[in-house]
Amino acid sequence: MGNVIHTSLPAESAEGSVTAGAVRLRRSAGLIIAIWIAGLIGHFTPPAEWPALFLYVLGSIGLTLYHCAQQRDWRGAFITRHNLRAALLWGGGIGLLLSLVGVVNTIIFYASGGQPMAHMQRLLVELGLVYLFPALALAEEWLWRGMFLSSLLDRGINPHAAVVVTTLAYMVNHFFVAPVGWAERGMMALMGLPIGLMAGYLTVKTRNVWSAVALHTIIMAAMMLIVFVIPGPSAL
Repeated sequence: MGNVIHTSLPAESAEGSVTAGAVRLRRSAGLIIAIWIAGLIGHFTPPAEWPALFLYVLGSIGLTLYHCAQQRDWRGAFITRHNLRAALLWGGGIGLLLSLVGVVNTIIFYASGGQPMAHMQRLLVELGLVYLFPALALAEEWLWRGMFLSSLLDRGINPHAAVVVTTLAYMVNHFFVAPVGWAERGMMALMGLPIGLMAGYLTVKTRNVWSAVALHTIIMAAMMLIVFVIPGPSAL
């Protein structure tokens, strides 16, 4: 993908673009810090990380909508119809490929005696959080690949470095918003590595965050398949 990475933004006035990008960076970084503080506080209080999780999902969607409407910065944040067909095709295709790998690895993991993430299974099934996956995918991609990644590129940061920084922050975020055990948080963070890298490079390539949303949504659909369809280790 290195040959198709571009660093220039859509044609706008230089002053307007820099201003909107600077505001986008400040706001997205501020929300990320607020989420991490809420998660840190929650770790030592009875509500656990639930406030941080709600801030993460609702804050990411709300902030993105507010910022883009106020600054008229939809295309700057890669929330655009520009190159939409290619974005969906790339995101959907790679999402299907990663999902297939994930399902196969899960079957092999169970067959070899591995155990599912018990806390996460309980949250997804008993509390029905699995049905909120589409909102979570939208929130995560709008924040990390829409608001944050685009603002790093606006600052002139190398696209590869911007993708790596965004992915690492996205992985660390799992330790602050997941109300589960530390081992499962670590597994979720590792699972976020390929998602973050591929979603980041897809967004840079297509200049459209919907490629990342498509990829993430399909992967989460595969996770629902794993939870509800694929038998656990006791059935294999």
